[in-house]
Amino acid sequence: MRVKLEYGKTGLEIEVPDERIVRTLSYKDATPLTEPVADLDRLLAAPLGTPPLAELAKGRKSACILICDVTRPVPNELILTPVLRTLEASGIPRDQITILVATGLHRPNEGEEMVELVGRRIAETYRCENHFGKQLDDHVYLGDSPRGVPIWIDRRYVEADLKIATGLIEPHFMAGFSGGRKLICPGIAALETVKIWHGPKFLEHPNADNGILLGNPVHEENTWIARRAGCDFIVNVVIDAKRRPLKFVAGDMVAAFEEGVEFVRGVVVDKCPQEVDVVITSSAGYPLDTTFYQSVKAMNGALSIVKQGGTIIVAASMSEGIGSPEFQRLFKENASPQAFVERILSTDYFVMDQWQLEEMAKACRKAKIKVVTHGLPKETLDGLFVESAPTVEIALAESLAEYGPDARVAVIPKGPYVLAQLGA
Repeated sequence: MRVKLEYGKTGLEIEVPDERIVRTLSYKDATPLTEPVADLDRLLAAPLGTPPLAELAKGRKSACILICDVTRPVPNELILTPVLRTLEASGIPRDQITILVATGLHRPNEGEEMVELVGRRIAETYRCENHFGKQLDDHVYLGDSPRGVPIWIDRRYVEADLKIATGLIEPHFMAGFSGGRKLICPGIAALETVKIWHGPKFLEHPNADNGILLGNPVHEENTWIARRAGCDFIVNVVIDAKRRPLKFVAGDMVAAFEEGVEFVRGVVVDKCPQEVDVVITSSAGYPLDTTFYQSVKAMNGALSIVKQGGTIIVAASMSEGIGSPEFQRLFKENASPQAFVERILSTDYFVMDQWQLEEMAKACRKAKIKVVTHGLPKETLDGLFVESAPTVEIALAESLAEYGPDARVAVIPKGPYVLAQLGA
């Protein structure tokens, strides 16, 4: 069987023996919006749980609009255009509107990347800026949460009269689903906040996982933090496998987000009837697969359907390399994923981005990880606690030879965008 994996901007076609495949997991069929602009206008005028955006904006002197960074394929220009038009029509001057890229602790998006994010007209006529999570002076301290997380939020957002968050709702391997509150924490939170919220106390909880909101401390905590920071209005989108809008939700940060999550579950959940020896997956292609750091989401997305001791084969372009210098440092300072986890559980050791290695350790505890990429050489991959392979076919052949004639395979072409589960 020939299968096309999401990989970079072009995809990667692979060949998998038909007789070995148990299931190819994918999005369910859903009809994209035929009039997305009209749908957005309707939602801004009749949102869920809040007054219309135009009414909220009246009398406000300034606004801050949060958007995702370049690692998320959000149709920002489509969303921002009616939002900006509404704010200006309600009396907020253009020069008092800030579009803030919620980078979290990722690198900034500038120049042509900003144009890619918001469109040239918006990039050239509005104040579009990046959040810098490591610059504590750029943040306002809002006290500690009930679980002891110090809350430091970007000053530009805190001090704005009107606070708006946009974003994409999709499965998330720590917080259950992205979107809603995540644009605030971690999107515009300082490192001092994120390092506690992304610490072992939260991430080692069994409910800190894909598709889980109930009892998930990561979700509960950043919801509390986002409420403390304030959010007047959200606009979130659900996209299909071709990244076309399927649904918009707008209004109250919690109510609209939960409406979007309910819709997402009906689209992205797919089931495998049994655990398999090998899962072939991707990092969902550009822009999510540009680093090894982001590819960890693909590893974790396959955990629910791979056998203990099985293999996860990840194909990702990694066109920008491994990730931050801090993330790279973790592989040099720790002998193995398990040694790293033991270290963070028993000492005060901390390195920024360590949460991603902690998540990777969960995958390594259950399965071997084989990585196929054009972005990193074999000698680099071999130092990242994974096995490198020149092609998916070679990685699969090695695994099938190891597990024998009864070995079975599942394929997730769109990686972490699909919520893989066991079941009929």
